[in-house]
Formats: sequence, structure tokens, C-alpha cells
Amino acid sequence: MKKNILFLLIGLLAFTASFAQTKWEVDPAHTNVVFSVNHLGISFVDGEFTKLEGNVETTDTENFDNAKIEFAIDANSIHTRVDARDKHLKSDDFFDAEKYPEITFKNGVLKKKDGNNFSLEGDLTLKDVTKKVSFDIVQNNGVITDPWDQTRAGFTGKIKINRMDYNINYDSVLPSGVDEVGKDIEITVNVEIVKK
Repeated sequence: MKKNILFLLIGLLAFTASFAQTKWEVDPAHTNVVFSVNHLGISFVDGEFTKLEGNVETTDTENFDNAKIEFAIDANSIHTRVDARDKHLKSDDFFDAEKYPEITFKNGVLKKKDGNNFSLEGDLTLKDVTKKVSFDIVQNNGVITDPWDQTRAGFTGKIKINRMDYNINYDSVLPSGVDEVGKDIEITVNVEIVKK
């Protein structure tokens, strides 16, 4: 009888361990969201959001397949190195940051493709629109222990979206028919996460 109880307890512990989650937190000091958009049909303007937070859950410290991911970005933290342009981007011509102060990515699931390559699918919300999107993700150099004994991992994600799909509808057109501001936005996310 005691032997049966012992086996039952061992089995229960193994079952519980198989569902244990490793929690990670985005390190905002080493994470950025950078975007690039065509300007006047002849060049590109880039910018970034300087305030964000996020969480990742994995089944263990090494395996990021099926990781769950969420992000929140402060729309008012947009920075393009030109104050007047930043103010315009925060207006209702673009992000309407007073009404919609947060850009979110929810229900994200990371799926391993091959090597260090993943896809990340989830729900991106900009302004009043939520759409399912897919990022191309590369894990950068595995998992490390930093000089302060923290466990870290790094990833780079890329996606292209059409801003008009998210009601970012500024639509000034030059006499030549070229958009003053392009509709396609290239987004790159460089992220470091730290194990909690």
C-alpha cells in the first residue's frame, strides 16, 4: 500500500512539473520597437517607441516553442528625432495617442520553424482595430547567463503592415500621385527577456 502511494505521489509530481511554466519579463532598457515608412516616394523615415512592457511564458528555460507572449507599447512614447513630427504622429491623423494611448499585442504564440527561426502569431491592436498578424522571429544566440547571474534570451522580430488597415488614415497625395507618407510600415522589434 505504501509503495502504491509513493508511486502515485511521484507520478503526480511528474505530471505537475510537465505543466510548470517559466516566466520571463521584457527588459525595456534593451528592447526597442523601430518602424520605417516611405516619405515622398524618395526616402525612408524611421522612428521608435521608447516605452513598452511585455511578458513571455515558456515550458522551460531553453525551449521557446509554443511560448506565450504579450506586449504593451505606450503610443505617446513615439520618437522620430523631430518634435513637430512626433506631435503630428500622436494626433488623430495617425495614432490618436490621447484617445488610444496603448498599442497591444495579445494571445501571441511562438512556433518554431527551423534552427533559430520562429513565427509569432497573435492579435495586434492599433487604435480601435485588432487584427491577427504573424511576425518572422529569429532567436539571437540562445539563452545566456549575464554577468549579474540573470538568465536572458534575445529575439528579433519583423513584420510589414498596411497602416490604413488600422485606421491610420493620413492620406496626403503629391501632384504626381505619390503618397506623402507611405502606407506600408516596416516594423522591427529587438527584445531581451529576463527570467523572473
